[in-house]
Amino acid sequence: MKKSVTGIVIAALMTAAAGSAVAGEPDRAIGRLLDSLEYKYEVDEDGDYRLVFELDNNRTQLVYVRSNVESYGTHNVREIWSPGYKSPSPDFPASVANRLLEDSNASKLGAWVKQQDLAVFVVKIDADATAKQLSDAIDAASASADEIELELTKADEY
Repeated sequence: MKKSVTGIVIAALMTAAAGSAVAGEPDRAIGRLLDSLEYKYEVDEDGDYRLVFELDNNRTQLVYVRSNVESYGTHNVREIWSPGYKSPSPDFPASVANRLLEDSNASKLGAWVKQQDLAVFVVKIDADATAKQLSDAIDAASASADEIELELTKADEY
């Protein structure tokens, strides 16, 4: 998997969003789940798992499985991120923002978030999810992000 400028930018955004994450320390449980699924991955400098999937029509899609676990009350969640759109500025065009809101509403699992000038599809799952649940979340993130990327840009940057 080659490292791109986009990948470095996304990694930097993930670091900024992580807050209390310990840089460089991957959650080994995620590695074991990904290994059981026979997914190829790299661990980035922040300890997150970076995967690139080959999709239909010779397209690829970048997905990150975050090592950091977030908590809310009794819930412990892990995030799966997949970028789908890069805005020419930090202010998204209204038509794009509205399209992302519509897609979030239609999505059964996950939603779009704004990270500076990037739109990233994020699926939040239980921190102790099974391999199958993790696989489903990765599928949802990669399919949703690639669909929007193709629709809005006609490109395959991610």
